[in-house]
Amino acid sequence: MLVITRKKGESILLGDDIEITIVNVDEQNVKITIAAPREVLILRKELLNQVKDENKSAAQFNIEELEGLKSKWFRGGLYGNF
Repeated sequence: MLVITRKKGESILLGDDIEITIVNVDEQNVKITIAAPREVLILRKELLNQVKDENKSAAQFNIEELEGLKSKWFRGGLYGNF
């Protein structure tokens, strides 16, 4: 990990085509701009983690609910009698 101190108006270059510039600094926030090619994906990490967590919870299921659906299915409760 690299730690760099920057002041308002100063920039950091990543490779040849990504520039991060410090726009404003206050007590608790730093505002930055990112200049990068359109094909570079830029995501807020906390939102990506939130989506990952939601996907994990959506993929989990309650086996009792699944058994209840199974019994309704085979009794003809959902799609008629089989």
